[in-house]
Amino acid sequence: MDTFVRDKLNQWNLSEFMEIFKEEEVDKNRLFCLEDEDIDKLIPKVGPRARFKERLKQLKCQQQNEEETNSSEILFSTSDIGKRKFDLQEESRAEKPAVKRQRASIQFSEAVILNDVKAIMEHVYEKLHNRESTELNEFLKTKIRDLEVDKRAVVGVFGKTGSGKTSLINSVIGVNKLLPSGDVDACTSVMIKVEANVNNSTYEAEIEFIPKDEWEDELGTVDRFLEQDGEQEKQDDDDDDDDDNDGYHDLVEKLSALYGEEWKEKSSEQLMDIRYFREIPEFLNSTKKILICESATELSAKILKYTKQGGDGGIKRWYWPLVKCVTVKVPKNNFLQHVTLVDLPGNGDRNKSRDSMWKGIVGNCSAVWIVSEINRAASDKESWEVLKRASSLLGNGGECRHIHFICTKSDVIGDLHDHSAANVQAFILKRNIKAKEAVSKELNKLTKIKTGINKVVCEDLESNLDCQLDAMRNVMREIYTNFGKCLDEGVEISKRSCEKILKSFLYNARKSGSCQYNILKGVVRNGGIHKPKKGKEINFNVKLTSFLSQSIDEEFRKTFPNEGNHGPFNGVINKFSLDTEKLKQKYKDAELHLVFLKTEEEKLKTKLCKRIRDRKKMIYIILTKTVEETMAECYKRAAQFHGKNTLQNIKEKIQKHVHNFKNSMFEKAKDVMLEQLLKLMVEILGLLEKNMMESIELSLQSEDNSIPDVSTELSMVQKHWNELNSCMDA
Repeated sequence: MDTFVRDKLNQWNLSEFMEIFKEEEVDKNRLFCLEDEDIDKLIPKVGPRARFKERLKQLKCQQQNEEETNSSEILFSTSDIGKRKFDLQEESRAEKPAVKRQRASIQFSEAVILNDVKAIMEHVYEKLHNRESTELNEFLKTKIRDLEVDKRAVVGVFGKTGSGKTSLINSVIGVNKLLPSGDVDACTSVMIKVEANVNNSTYEAEIEFIPKDEWEDELGTVDRFLEQDGEQEKQDDDDDDDDDNDGYHDLVEKLSALYGEEWKEKSSEQLMDIRYFREIPEFLNSTKKILICESATELSAKILKYTKQGGDGGIKRWYWPLVKCVTVKVPKNNFLQHVTLVDLPGNGDRNKSRDSMWKGIVGNCSAVWIVSEINRAASDKESWEVLKRASSLLGNGGECRHIHFICTKSDVIGDLHDHSAANVQAFILKRNIKAKEAVSKELNKLTKIKTGINKVVCEDLESNLDCQLDAMRNVMREIYTNFGKCLDEGVEISKRSCEKILKSFLYNARKSGSCQYNILKGVVRNGGIHKPKKGKEINFNVKLTSFLSQSIDEEFRKTFPNEGNHGPFNGVINKFSLDTEKLKQKYKDAELHLVFLKTEEEKLKTKLCKRIRDRKKMIYIILTKTVEETMAECYKRAAQFHGKNTLQNIKEKIQKHVHNFKNSMFEKAKDVMLEQLLKLMVEILGLLEKNMMESIELSLQSEDNSIPDVSTELSMVQKHWNELNSCMDA
């Protein structure tokens, strides 16, 4: 038995079989030649034998991929030395298989390493489990279980109908015809999340419906639309403003999709009859519908009626109006192991559940892809409106670090006189550069978008911790003061600008009376927010707080950056360190404890940065939320006006309320934001001190005999770590 076999048996947690492998003289070459009967003889137990066969199979596949990659590189490097005729298509065909195999090899290696490390940690967990139950043991076992938490980046994908968004997603994950693309007239109406199926090899879809009572509320608005809008909609027959009746037409589209023409002859109570929901009893029971298929094509056909608006396809009843979100799970997909792609409709939704989920997912995106045809990249108004609509959720109000504008259909060249490869390439490159410059110019306009020696070590660590916490307090105190100054200025500007904002919003000469009526009615009915079917959302609360928000925007970006390695609170979280590397040189016998503390320190910093990202969203919108609460009673009373002079009464009510409360409203919003900021600072400092003190005490003030010897496992995991880094560098 050679070193290679010995290392593999150690990595696969089969070290107890080393003696028999040595006796049977199994070296590296013979390992790959083992037959089933040989393995049965070497490993009599079923469990370990199954593990060995699986690991050996993975090892053989890895070796085969490496051999194919090497042979491909040799063939490519020795062919056509000297002058070759330039051919874009031939070059891409020659290079693509080699690159694909190399990528597959790296992904395969990563999967094998991940499985091995999981097996090693399971072995460590078993060792801890067999020891006496102590506080430290339970702490370590909890930390090992936490390693199983699945961490994925969320990528939001926007794009208008026909832009190639669906084809892009299918291509990126390498599964043709997974998401239904539909006709030219069909568009995605619900959110579709695409993630890995880690449980089995089938294609699955989880369909989550909106609450039943919300659909009942939407049905109840049919009569209300007809009754309320009659008096105002008829006043301006020549008014072609698209905003006038879009709420009603939006509901008509949903009703026609679900009920056909029947809804016109039925009451809202009759439309909730169980016969309309026989195919989706899960909607009535408030549970998720699960679809399981053997192929992507089969699943795509089944989810069409739950995701698409428009088109025909021979479908009698479309259920997308009732769907909140569809989660598609794809088996055996390396890309989706660490990424969740979300196919997002262009705007929010009138339905509260869908709109809330839309905002939540957009706010949690770590990256966003805006998809547009290359010929219309800079002029495509819908794409830019989507970006502006989501900017508050992606920027200071979210955690997005990257926005990518993806231009599709770049291979569509149209009428070219010269179709030679060189001319086609020159045309494509020139158009790409032009599109990039135009998109960059547009993006630049959107600038607003973590007792012996042990006793001595403990004393040093606690001293370091106190110094680090004091430094953090000083920085946070300065940040709090700066926020206070900015908000004080914002409050004064907001008070002075109140009347101007009211005049601009309530007495807009560019809007007809009918249009103003619909907007203000929508505003007072929905807590200050009007959601037109087309165009931008109108949020009166945001308008009132615009100067207050602007006053802290720059300070907010400095304190909670989305990009770079600086980190929140001017980088104090990222800079925090117990200086364990220096202490390792000083206290050799405590090296393992200090390695553990360094790991806990990094994990805690990551956890705190994640908490800060989540909380900063709440802090940023608290100004608008506080003003919305102050205005709530005004909206409620204004919504009760009806009949003659309704529009004027609403205007006067809003104007009077803002005038009476402007002095206290903005001051209250400022105080609430400062209170939330201070609360977050105190919480972060408290968690950092509590968790690090707990880790110090458990690692250095516990009895040594409560911890098993895991030095072998540590070296094995370190070896895997180095191997994985080498793969990624390659």
